[in-house]
Amino acid sequence: MYIFVELWNVKQAWLDMSQEDRGAYVNGVGGAMEELAKAGVECLCWTHVDNKDYLSGHDYIAVWKMPDEATVELFEKTVEGAGWYNYFEQVNARGVMDTPQDVLGHLVGL
Repeated sequence: MYIFVELWNVKQAWLDMSQEDRGAYVNGVGGAMEELAKAGVECLCWTHVDNKDYLSGHDYIAVWKMPDEATVELFEKTVEGAGWYNYFEQVNARGVMDTPQDVLGHLVGL
């Protein structure tokens, strides 16, 4: 199982769009999300960040769970193909789901 985390802020291109155009774009994203769900992509949550100390400075987060790397790659291609990065400045993180003990052990072994 993979975990995929998106952190983003809006770009000026998004703010320059009319609310009607934003709504149309969001409706298209909803359809793409339904197709991804059929491929095994599970949305764990989306949130508007309450920025406090030690945070990244991003305003939005989405967390996803996916069954395998092939699905992760499908997800990445779908997001890019939807033009998401035209409207949002984003960073991503992904990896195989693991336990705290395994990750801490990896850190110790560095």
